[in-house]
Amino acid sequence: RDISIRELVAYGRHPYHEDLRLRSKENVQRDSMAVDRAIRLCSLEEIAAAPVTALSGGQAQRVWIAMALAQETKVLLLDEPTTYLDVRYQLEILALIRKLNRELGMSVIMVIHDINQAIHYSHELIALEGGSLAAQGAPEEIVNAELMRRVYGIDMDVITIRDKPYVMAI
Repeated sequence: RDISIRELVAYGRHPYHEDLRLRSKENVQRDSMAVDRAIRLCSLEEIAAAPVTALSGGQAQRVWIAMALAQETKVLLLDEPTTYLDVRYQLEILALIRKLNRELGMSVIMVIHDINQAIHYSHELIALEGGSLAAQGAPEEIVNAELMRRVYGIDMDVITIRDKPYVMAI
C-alpha cells in the first residue's frame, strides 16, 4: 500500500516517540495538531489523504518541508529545495520558505546554487570559493562582478533591480 501524505508528514513526529506503547492521549493529540499545522502551512489540506506516489515534484517538496515542520523546529535546514522543479514550483517553494521566515520567525538555512534566487530570497549570503569563505553578508553588500569572477570563475554583469543585485552572464 502507498503511504499517504499525512502519514509521511507524521514521520516528522518520530523524534518525540520513545516507546509507542506508553504514549499518552495528550502526546497523540499534540502529534495530530503538529501534523495538521504543518499540512496547513504547506497548503496540502486538499490532498493530505493522497498517496505520496501521485505527487508532482513541487507537491513532493512541500510534503518534505511539512514533515520537517511537524517537528516544530525553530530552524529549517534545506539543501537545494528547488532542484529539478520547474519555475512555477521553484517560486512556490521559495515563497513558502519566505512565509515561514517572515510569519513564523523561523530561521531558514539553505544551500541554493541559483545565485539570483539566493539573492532575492535571502537576508544573508555565504559565498564559498574552493570550500573556503569568500564573502558573507547582505546580498546588496557583497554581490559584485569581482566576487562572481572569484567564486564562479567567469565574468558576469551585476545590475540592480528593485534595490537588489541581479547577476547576468556576459
